Amino acid sequence: MRSPAAQLAAFAAGLRFDAIPGPVVRRAEDLLVDWFGSAVAGHGARPVKSIMRFAQAMGPASGPAEVIVSRQRTSPYLAAMANAAASHVAEQDDVHNGSVFHPATVVFPAAMAVAQAIGSSGQQLLTASVVGYEVGIRVGEFLGRSHYKVFHTTGTAGTLAAAAAVGHLLGLDARQMQHAFGSAGTQSAGLWEFLRTAADSKQLHTAHASAAGLMSAYLAQDGFTGAADIFEGPQGMAAGMSSDADPARLTDGLGTRWATAETSFKFHASCRHTHPAADALLQVMQVHGLKPEDLTRVITQVHQGAIDVLGPVLRPETVHQAKFSMGTVLALVARFGHAGLVEFDQHFLDDSTQSLAGRVSMVLDAEVDAAYPRRWIGKVTVHTSDGRVLHGRVDEPKGDPGNTLGREEISAKALRLAAFSGGATAAEMQTAVDALWQIASASIVTPLLPRAC
Repeated sequence: MRSPAAQLAAFAAGLRFDAIPGPVVRRAEDLLVDWFGSAVAGHGARPVKSIMRFAQAMGPASGPAEVIVSRQRTSPYLAAMANAAASHVAEQDDVHNGSVFHPATVVFPAAMAVAQAIGSSGQQLLTASVVGYEVGIRVGEFLGRSHYKVFHTTGTAGTLAAAAAVGHLLGLDARQMQHAFGSAGTQSAGLWEFLRTAADSKQLHTAHASAAGLMSAYLAQDGFTGAADIFEGPQGMAAGMSSDADPARLTDGLGTRWATAETSFKFHASCRHTHPAADALLQVMQVHGLKPEDLTRVITQVHQGAIDVLGPVLRPETVHQAKFSMGTVLALVARFGHAGLVEFDQHFLDDSTQSLAGRVSMVLDAEVDAAYPRRWIGKVTVHTSDGRVLHGRVDEPKGDPGNTLGREEISAKALRLAAFSGGATAAEMQTAVDALWQIASASIVTPLLPRAC
């Protein structure tokens, strides 16, 4: 019997557009438009500028692939790097619950850059992107909860996801794809320690994952070999990165279970671990007509993953770090009904935000923890100034497949992100979004925004 790595590689190499169910294709289109909005939202962000300057210094100064935030053209490798960094900084990119993985920010930058470089069609881009999602999500699920406690799964599984997507575009056969997986897995990286000091590493994680995955696929095309059993080998990813790895997850339902369609959109502009509690608090406030000043204490009942990631952030110093503070997110939600980019940018350090944030705490809840990561349940207990104790619960946060965003909402979100960052005019963004909704009919994938003058 073939190993899970060989089976996954065969699937990644062999998938064809007409084998993907129509609803999954439509979801891939949704995810692509949503990703593009997040990429434009990275315009002007300091960490993104640093990575973009590095890419520019490495050259080439011109090429076939689009750098979205600068309107310049360069090699696919450097475009993937810059666009992956840009699309993760606003914390508005998608997430797959079961793998705790953000697929779009590593899959689409690499796939789009290569598609532009080699003249792929829109259908080829969508097929390769679905391959990247299906592979990356399964690798994240394989690595398990113990992995996520220390490693940023988007940086680790994301390298495999990007390699799979690019490998498919390059036409790798199953054996070459398995070599690409080996090269990608040995480069997998990303540690959560950066959150303690508000460092910029999260953008480096996605930039590296997307670019390293792309490189792994091109190397495999050239005959470069990688570990045959990078997942389960005695010195492979599971051995070094997990204590609860489950190899069966690598091949779970290949070709029948479409994990791409399970992916969630982000409504609030913050770490996804804050969203269930944020929605549960909103529910309580709306049902009972509460105002922020009515809240004397808010207890969020959460899973262990939320405590592991959000717990180190005690006094956020930057906007990005504030997005990993449960107290700050819930305070903004209570004040404005939504924790969006504007709310974070203008109000995360307000005295009223800080005061309310100090009244929020997290406790581990057995039910919530048992359901995670398949389901991200939101539960809160709210103490009010008039002595009431109120409870809120949300089983599917806004953006989950059962409570998803429609296409009008996705388009509006993309336009809103562009307006916030100034990365594109409303007319430019509308033209790009319209083109992306029709990507399946495109004979060739071209740049989405006008070239910089």
